[in-house]
Amino acid sequence: MSGSDDTARPPGCGAAEPSPAGDGDSGPGDSAAPEPVSWERLPDAVRARLADTAAAAVGSMPVTDVPVPLRRLARFTPAKRAKLGGAALTAELAASVAFRAAVVAWWEEHRPGELTTAADDPLTAAAAALLADDPAAAAAVAAAARRGEVVELRAERDAALSRVDKLTAELDRLRAELTEARAQARVAGEQRDAEYQQLRRRVSEQGARLRAAIDGQVAAEQSAADLRRAAESELAAARAERDRERGRAEAERRRADRASAEVAAARQAAREARKADEVRLELLIDTLGGAVTGLRRELALGGGGPRPADLVAGAQAARRGAAIDRLSELDALLTVPSVHVIVDGYNVSKTGYPELPLADQRTRLVGQLAALAARTGVEITVVFDGAGVVTAPPRGSRVRVLFSDVGVLADDVIRDLVAAEPEGRPVLVATSDRAVVESVRRGGAYSVPSAVLLGRLARV
Repeated sequence: MSGSDDTARPPGCGAAEPSPAGDGDSGPGDSAAPEPVSWERLPDAVRARLADTAAAAVGSMPVTDVPVPLRRLARFTPAKRAKLGGAALTAELAASVAFRAAVVAWWEEHRPGELTTAADDPLTAAAAALLADDPAAAAAVAAAARRGEVVELRAERDAALSRVDKLTAELDRLRAELTEARAQARVAGEQRDAEYQQLRRRVSEQGARLRAAIDGQVAAEQSAADLRRAAESELAAARAERDRERGRAEAERRRADRASAEVAAARQAAREARKADEVRLELLIDTLGGAVTGLRRELALGGGGPRPADLVAGAQAARRGAAIDRLSELDALLTVPSVHVIVDGYNVSKTGYPELPLADQRTRLVGQLAALAARTGVEITVVFDGAGVVTAPPRGSRVRVLFSDVGVLADDVIRDLVAAEPEGRPVLVATSDRAVVESVRRGGAYSVPSAVLLGRLARV
């Protein structure tokens, strides 16, 4: 764009046309110079329109026609270019006549007539006049400013009318609410009067009931006083009768005590007489026993040697101290009269139910042994290690439960129990402790493993 400013100016945007007559104070022959335009005091709307126009042109201009400060904006979109570089674009337009001419030429080439045909748009007309350095640019800028003010006033008027409409609607709503509130207040007043009359009737009725209740209370208090006096007289008579009965009962008690003392004395005398007879009988039996012993000694009878049946060849007595390994043998032994079963408590319980606490093991084992004793009638003694054990003795059980003393093993108590039994009584010890088994079998007792006993308890 090397042409002069006159060639770059679009048609219709050259010299300002003369103002029509009557548009000012001067006539057609007035040669007064037009007022210059100040780019620093342009209206914001005109400044924004100039920035949009220059932003659209810069993007398509040759790089050589774009001023150096604006070349970095050429990479942006037109909208972003006008937004971010609006100040730089308008500053360059104000400072560079060549840039203004280039923008006008670009618009005439790419969008012919768009700047000059927007007569209805004062902003576009003002922008075109500024770009073309039109002498009438000041009037166009003033017209655009006035148009902007008119638009703002119209917008304010429309906003005011809108607020008036809203306030009118709000006033109508408030009037409706006031009317409704007055109607509700009137209804509430009527209801309040009705409730007041109803409460007055209730108070009157309650007053009548209260007077009747007070009269009834007075009558009841009088009746209660009469009944109290009658009850006090009856109580005095009852106490007198009670005292007489107590006197008679005391006399009867003394007679009963004397009779009891006489009966006790008679019983004591009878016991003493019976004891004297028993002593005399015992002395007689001792005398007879001594005589029989002396007679046996003189006649050489009963030397303590073997009996004839013990001397028969080819046979032997049942061996004691044997091991019971089968349930059938255990069942057979439990049928023997007067058999005594001694159980190593923890050895059996830890074999049968080791997952339970020791207290629960004891309870379960004693319960099963009690059921076995009730079923077979045998005597059963179970021995537990008692160091640190605090438990209540079982009540109503057929099983004898023993705990060893502190420092004493349950195994030693079992050995003492076997040794304490008289010769000839069958004794069965239930344990899997090999040392205990060997010692009780030497003492003549039978032994049964804990697992076999548990199998028998499972069938109870």
